[in-house]
Order: sequence, then structure tokens, then C-alpha cells
Amino acid sequence: MRTSRLVPAALILGSALLLGGCVQISDMLGGGESAVRDADSGEVTDAGQVDVFTLAVGDCLNDQSGEEVYDVPVVPCGEPHDYEVYHEFSMPDGEYPGQDATYTAADEGCYAAFAPFVGLAYEESILDFSYYVPTQQSWDDGGDRLISCFLGDPSTQTTGSLAGVAR
Repeated sequence: MRTSRLVPAALILGSALLLGGCVQISDMLGGGESAVRDADSGEVTDAGQVDVFTLAVGDCLNDQSGEEVYDVPVVPCGEPHDYEVYHEFSMPDGEYPGQDATYTAADEGCYAAFAPFVGLAYEESILDFSYYVPTQQSWDDGGDRLISCFLGDPSTQTTGSLAGVAR
């Protein structure tokens, strides 16, 4: 699953108003309650939605379908979840390199961080990874360069962190 970030809500709302679409704004933005984070550790303590731009390494999340994502459903890692954010990195500044180059950078960066995090080579693991990448619009309008890598067991939800699980 390859997924892209979108621009901040203000730009989305402006576009929606200009286009005059029939979709409700709350539906476009994902709706739902906001997640609660511990003030000291930053860990998610109560499940809810977070802006895709505020995901952090260590966040646990549930499946989010769609090509472009605004909000992501996160849960405390002690609860069953589909994925865990295990690595993030930024692409270099400059012109948007294109979707293929962005996906290639994500594949390479997330792959390289997989074995050190899990404790087992990707090819030997039952786990799989995916990522959120910038879109041309989020790159140009929002300065988005961040790639967020997340992993999970494609056959079931997991509980707790997958750090060092060697499976």
C-alpha cells in the first residue's frame, strides 16, 4: 500500500469551497475524535484521529484506505493495531522529484530501516512495510518532504511494539 499525504486543511477547505463539491467537509477531513497524547512522552494514550503530518515514530495506527490521506486513526500501542510507524526521513529540498522517484526513495529508505528495527531481514520476516509520501501538492504548497515508514503483520493485528521482534 503506497499512500500520499495531502496539504494542510486550510488549503483543502479553500479548494473544496472553490470547487463547490457536494462532499461534506467533515467527510473530506476524516472526522472523528482527536487522539490524546501524553504531554511528556508524546505517546498516544487515547485512540482517535491525528493529522497525517503529525505522525511520529512509535505511533500505532489502523488501516487507512485511499490514495491520499488527511487523518490517520491511531491507538495506544498496547491495543490491537494494524501498523506501527518505525522510521521517518526527509527528502532533500528542491523541485518535486516526481511520484516514481518519491516511491523509490520511500522503498529504499524504509527497506534500509526495516532490519535494524525488527531484528531480521525483510526477506526473512513475516512483516511487511508501507509508507506515507509527499504529493506534488503537499511538496509545493506545504513544504512537505517527510516520508513515514510503517510496518505490520499482513495476516493479523498486533499488540505492542514490533521493535526487535525478529519475526
